[in-house]
Amino acid sequence: MLGDYQALLPWLMLALGGALVVGNVAALIRPPEHKREGDLGTAPRGRTALQILIGGLTAVWALISLLA
Repeated sequence: MLGDYQALLPWLMLALGGALVVGNVAALIRPPEHKREGDLGTAPRGRTALQILIGGLTAVWALISLLA
């Protein structure tokens, strides 16, 4: 179940979804200290929340696929 090659796609989707969630939450909690010219002060909340939602749904789908 968790070790065969057919489970590769769910593992990759779990990694992608988790990275979306963690990266965007980190961007909201702690924006970069040193900003370059043209950078935003903080992450856009609407777009960031949408990416967190998409990443969370992707990670949940992947977990269900792996455990089913």
